[in-house]
Amino acid sequence: MADLSTNFVGIKSPNPFWLASAPPTDKEYNVRRAFEAGWGGVVWKTLGLDPHIVNVNGPRYGVVYGADRRVLGINNIELITDRPLETNLEEIKRVKADYPDRAVIVSLMVPCEEWAWKEILPKVEDTGCDGIELNFGCPHGMSERGMGAAVGQVPEYIQMVTEWCKANTHLPVLVKLTPNITDIRYPARAAHAGGADGVSLINTISSITSVNLDTMSPEPSIDGKGSHGGYCGPAVKPIALNMVAEIARDPETAGLPISGIGGVTTWRDAAEFLSLGAGSVQVCTAAMVYGFGIIKELTAGLSDWMDEKGYTSIDQVTGRAVPNVTDWQYLNLNYVTKARIDQDACIKCGRCYAACEDTSHQAIAMKPGRVFEVIDEECVACNLCVDVCPVEDCITMERLAPGEVDARTGKVVEADYANWTTHPNNPSAKAAE
Repeated sequence: MADLSTNFVGIKSPNPFWLASAPPTDKEYNVRRAFEAGWGGVVWKTLGLDPHIVNVNGPRYGVVYGADRRVLGINNIELITDRPLETNLEEIKRVKADYPDRAVIVSLMVPCEEWAWKEILPKVEDTGCDGIELNFGCPHGMSERGMGAAVGQVPEYIQMVTEWCKANTHLPVLVKLTPNITDIRYPARAAHAGGADGVSLINTISSITSVNLDTMSPEPSIDGKGSHGGYCGPAVKPIALNMVAEIARDPETAGLPISGIGGVTTWRDAAEFLSLGAGSVQVCTAAMVYGFGIIKELTAGLSDWMDEKGYTSIDQVTGRAVPNVTDWQYLNLNYVTKARIDQDACIKCGRCYAACEDTSHQAIAMKPGRVFEVIDEECVACNLCVDVCPVEDCITMERLAPGEVDARTGKVVEADYANWTTHPNNPSAKAAE
């Protein structure tokens, strides 16, 4: 049976699933329930020094729904903890003492001044927690005060504060990165240069999810006014996966431990983050929507998949897909596929035909009896028909073998080259010439 235990930057936990710093980790009661349910660790909701943090008393969340009212994303306007610092520290100490085998990381956000970090770090270290996470990602409320994303968007600040923390604590230091930036590699490099033990990402995306067309105010609406908030949930997963992969394959941050965050809802989501370089994953929205009991499905599913694939440890999964992430210019232009429709599985809905005829390459013909067939001469293998088909595996992309003739171009499909970077058809190779 696969071993799900992890040792991430020296922090051990029985499985790679941690609850992210958010409402689910705001207090002792929640965290104890999470650990009893089986979560491997938590990142305690962000602590600060300001005793005057006040959260809104109206709605804090805006939601984007799918057609079946499934939650695709949540926008929140909640600030860091508004509970007293000492209360949080006492609770963290009790929880860690009672659950020594679970990872307890404390998220921190204080002013961008060294004295503030020197003041809070010893207090946090006294709790016996396993590490700290520097919240450089919050895009609302705190960023207006010069914290959160206001720090995370400036690599020089990231490196500076990370250096302060490494000089003033013995605990492992994770830097939580904001996605509200052009190129995630630069803040990751700054964290690495500052001595960070690892990075966690992504934090929430600055967003407005909807507008109330009666009051003409963004949701969630507070007394007729709304504000941009932080967006998370399944909808942000593609953005998060890309940013994790960018850091994992960047030569300047290669080997930097990554805790992946962003839309983890199923074991498959977690496996994808791990394969792209994450050593642990953090979950928030799924727990808020389905409750802490979802951890049983996450661990069972990941364990079963690892057994099926022959992986015995999380380390064997971490980063396995990274070598296959490349830039567009290195993709093999001799790889040719065509769409194929399984007539026995087809329910004759016509969605593939409508999508291809109206918006793509007119490569699907509708024959008498609503029989849909691919026109190879027009098919560019865009995959749109596969994506819109409601029947799984009804439409597939079939690769043409070397030596076959591509009906669209009339050219013979060439054999693969061992090194595509030097292939004569590679645009980069041609440019180099």
